[in-house]
Amino acid sequence: MKKLLLSLSALGLGLTLAACGSTQAKEGSSETGKGSSNEKVELTAVGSTALQPLVEKVGEIYMTDHPNYMITVQGGGSGTGLTQVSSGAVDIGNSDVYAEEKDGIDASKIEDHRVAVVGVAPVVNKEAGVKNVTSQQLKDIFTGKVTNWKEVGGKDQKIELINRAAGSGTRATFEKWALEGAEPAKGQEQDSSGTVRKIVAETPGAISYLAFSYIDSTIQGLAIDDVEPKDANVLDNSWKIWAYEHMYTKKDAKKEVLDFVEYMKTKDVQENVIKELGYISISEMKVDRALDGTIK
Repeated sequence: MKKLLLSLSALGLGLTLAACGSTQAKEGSSETGKGSSNEKVELTAVGSTALQPLVEKVGEIYMTDHPNYMITVQGGGSGTGLTQVSSGAVDIGNSDVYAEEKDGIDASKIEDHRVAVVGVAPVVNKEAGVKNVTSQQLKDIFTGKVTNWKEVGGKDQKIELINRAAGSGTRATFEKWALEGAEPAKGQEQDSSGTVRKIVAETPGAISYLAFSYIDSTIQGLAIDDVEPKDANVLDNSWKIWAYEHMYTKKDAKKEVLDFVEYMKTKDVQENVIKELGYISISEMKVDRALDGTIK
C-alpha cells in the first residue's frame, strides 16, 4: 500500500513538473515571435494634420503586424502635438516645425524624430483663373495689398483668404518660407487640412495653402516664379516652402513607443508608403536644412 502511494505521489509530481515545463516553453516561444509580447500596448499620436494621414496609414500596417497594439492618431495642429507630448498627455507629438520654434515648449525635454519631408503650396479655387504668381504677388495677396484676382492676371473676382489656425505647423512653414515672416491679412481660419481643401474647392476666389499630399484635382496648386509645387523641386530646394515632418517623444519614452517611431524610418515605409501618400523620403533629399534655415 505504501509502495502504491509513493508511486502515485511520484506520478503527480511528474505531471506537475511537465505542466510547468510546458508553460515555460509557451512563454519562451511568445518572446521570440513577431510582435513578441501579447501585452496590450496603447499609443496616442496627436498634432500636425499634414502628417496625420501618414501616421494613420503606417499605424494601420503596424497594428496588422502587431495585433497587441492600439494606435490612435488625432490632428489638432503642431502646437497641440508639441504641448501634449511635453506634458506627457500623449505618447507622440506630430509636428511640421521644430519644437524650438514654438513658444512655451521646452525642447530639451523631448526627443525629435524626423520621419519625412512635406512640401507646402498655395492653393486656389480652380475658377480664379491663375496658375502662377510671383513671390511678391503672393506676399501682396496674403498681406491684403492685392484683393482681386484680376490684379494678378486672373478673373475679376474678390480674393477670399483662408488662413490656418494659430498653432498650425503648416501655417508657420508657409509664413516663414513664402511670406518671409510678413503678417497675413485677416481672414477666416481653419484647423484641418481636409477642411481647408473642401472650402477652397467650393468657395469662388478662395486661396489658402496645403501640404502637397492634400492637393488633388478639386483645387489648383499655384506655381511661384514659374517653379511648380512638385517633389522634384523640393529635393534641391528650388521650391523653398517645405518642412521636415517630426514625431516628438519624451526623452524617457517607453520602448514600445520608440519601436513604432523607428518603424516609420524603415526602408519599406520610406520607399513605399511615404511616396504613395504624397510625402517625400528624407533619404531622397539633396539638401539638409538646419533649424536656422541654413542649407547644406
